[in-house]
Amino acid sequence: MAKYVIEFIGAFFLVLVVGLTGNPLAIGGVLAVMVYMGGYISGANYNPAVSLALWIQKKLSSKDFLVYAAVQLVAGLAAAATVGFLGDTDMVVAPGDGVSFWTAFAAEAVFTFALVFTVLNVAFSKKTKDNHYFGLAIGTVVMAGAFAVGKISGGAFNPAVGIGPDLLNWDLVKDWSTIWLYLFGPLVGGAVASLIWGWSQKNLK
Repeated sequence: MAKYVIEFIGAFFLVLVVGLTGNPLAIGGVLAVMVYMGGYISGANYNPAVSLALWIQKKLSSKDFLVYAAVQLVAGLAAAATVGFLGDTDMVVAPGDGVSFWTAFAAEAVFTFALVFTVLNVAFSKKTKDNHYFGLAIGTVVMAGAFAVGKISGGAFNPAVGIGPDLLNWDLVKDWSTIWLYLFGPLVGGAVASLIWGWSQKNLK
C-alpha cells in the first residue's frame, strides 16, 4: 500500500506545481525532489507512460501497472481541484492556439520518449545502479521539454498532467481530442522508449 500512496503524492505535487506555476524550472525541480523522495519505495513513476514502459520491461507487474496508472490519474484530478481552490482558477491543459493535433501529438510523444528513456537509463539500468544523479536527470529532461514545446503541445508528457485537469474542468474543454492527445501521445512515446531501451540493454558489452 505504501507504494501506491507514494505514487499519489508524487503525481499530486507534480500536477499541482504545473497548475499553479506553469514554470518549467519549478516543474523540473519538484519532479526531481519527488523522485528522490519516493524512488526507493515505489520507483517514483508518477506517470502512466513511465509505468507502461516498466511493465513492458517486466519491471512492474500487471496489477501494479493498473493500480499505479489509476492512482496517478486520480492524483491529477485531485491536484487540479486543489489548483482551483488555492489559485482561484481552473486548470486546463491544451495545445497552443492554431497548433494541429498531430503537431502536438508529435511533441508529446517525442519529449515523453526523452523522459522515459532517461528514467530507464538512470534509474533502472545495471550500468548506472546506485548513482546519485537520477532525480536531477529526470527533473531536468522534463524542464527542457517544457521550455521546448510547452507552448506547442501544452508540455504534459504525462497522462496524469493532461487528462486529470481536463476531465475535472470538462465544461471548459469539451474536446475529446485533448484527451486522446494526452493519453496516446505520452503512451506511444513511453512504449517506443521502452522497446529501444530493452534492445540497447541486450546489446551492451
